[in-house]
Amino acid sequence: MQSTKPYLIRAIHEWCTDQGFTPYLAVKVDATTRVPREFVKGGEIVLNVGLEATHQLLIGNAEITFQARFNGKTFPVVVPINRVAAIYARDNGEGMAFEVAESVATDDSAAQASGAVPREAESRAKASAKPGRPVLTRIK
Repeated sequence: MQSTKPYLIRAIHEWCTDQGFTPYLAVKVDATTRVPREFVKGGEIVLNVGLEATHQLLIGNAEITFQARFNGKTFPVVVPINRVAAIYARDNGEGMAFEVAESVATDDSAAQASGAVPREAESRAKASAKPGRPVLTRIK
């Protein structure tokens, strides 16, 4: 069964646009996410996905793609749906947050770099608990 997450993201985006609000995406960045790395803070980035800020915006079932300008330069952005942590209206903070499982590859590489034991079992447990099930949270 397909996840409801991309449908909910599209619905919140449409609601924001219809209300005249600016939709923002909070994204947990990993190796599968294509964003300008100089704007990533603490492994996360917040993106304006309003129609005025994006070009060729496509919110698909597997990924969100668009082109945007960062410091005056056009950059093609690719965000896998499973890396979206939240979508909300900048104007009033209302939207929806989602659980984002840490990627096993990221945990392993960080553990190897620090000399710690990888947390593969913990990551797999989180990912398999309720895969693809969004968590409804009101953001203010």
